Amino acid sequence: MTTPLEVEPGASSPEAILQGAPRIEGRSLWRISWTRLKRDKVAMAGAVVVGLLILMAIFAPLIVKVLGDPPNAFHQDLIDTKTGTLAPYGKFGGISWQHLMGLEPVNGRDIFSRVVYGSRISLLIAFFATLLSVAIGTTMGVIAGFFGGWVDAAISRLMDIFLAFPLLVFAIALAGVMPDDAFGLKGNTLRVCLLIFIVGFFNWPYIGRIIRGQTLSLREREYVDAARSLGARRPYILFTELLPNLLGPILVYSTLLIPTNILFEAALSFLGVGIRPPTASWGGMLSDAVTFYTMPHFMLWPGLAIFVTVLAFNLFGDGLRDALDPRAR
Repeated sequence: MTTPLEVEPGASSPEAILQGAPRIEGRSLWRISWTRLKRDKVAMAGAVVVGLLILMAIFAPLIVKVLGDPPNAFHQDLIDTKTGTLAPYGKFGGISWQHLMGLEPVNGRDIFSRVVYGSRISLLIAFFATLLSVAIGTTMGVIAGFFGGWVDAAISRLMDIFLAFPLLVFAIALAGVMPDDAFGLKGNTLRVCLLIFIVGFFNWPYIGRIIRGQTLSLREREYVDAARSLGARRPYILFTELLPNLLGPILVYSTLLIPTNILFEAALSFLGVGIRPPTASWGGMLSDAVTFYTMPHFMLWPGLAIFVTVLAFNLFGDGLRDALDPRAR
């Protein structure tokens, strides 16, 4: 048996000592992840580039109005038609203060304006296709991992079928035979919706398998067993216990799926079954530049735009994955 501590007269009590101490606040997992993400300079640089690309796509008309010409405006007077080269006048493809990236051969369209407007098509298709893939993949993955049994087996076999499907060949065939007017849409509006459906609908098994594996791991955790023991129903466990803990992997793999969709859209436009000209797209610009392989500036700028965009998304996605992983240091 111990005796209580005696406090001498005039001595400070423990409450008085703790009163002047700094207040200790708890930090949530999201706040810890944000702190770790801010320390990753490479990931933050990728996030800044991604933000600038999104702003460029949103304010493309304003940027082109200030720094360039309309993307489909011809400048035949700046093309060398006398010697037959059909190249822009001036060095480096006609780069000047008025045309920051030079001009296209033959027609003289401003490359800077077409690169800026091309970002709208690439980011629009990539974002909405990723959203469609994430919605389908998360739903199917959670159902397969949580219920198990024959439900898991059926969804897993469905994933195998989609993964074995020749997506590029199907996209070329479907986009090639699709008329210019269908489902109440026409022109490039129909093309954009078609590409979003093809890319998004047939890419969901990748994220679906990841979410299924995460769900199989989470459903055996102690807090899920505790919820079951307290009489929680399946909808409550799904939406309250599982989905909030799956939000991190969903965000990470979404950022890594967006650059893949950008490359896929560029490949379809390069093959001539994507966005119809004269609408600017990065893949279509690369396809046109193949004919003029002796003029490297024509191919440089759209290729560089695709490279920078994909690299920025990948760097940001890798940093986000490290920040949300509690086991990473």
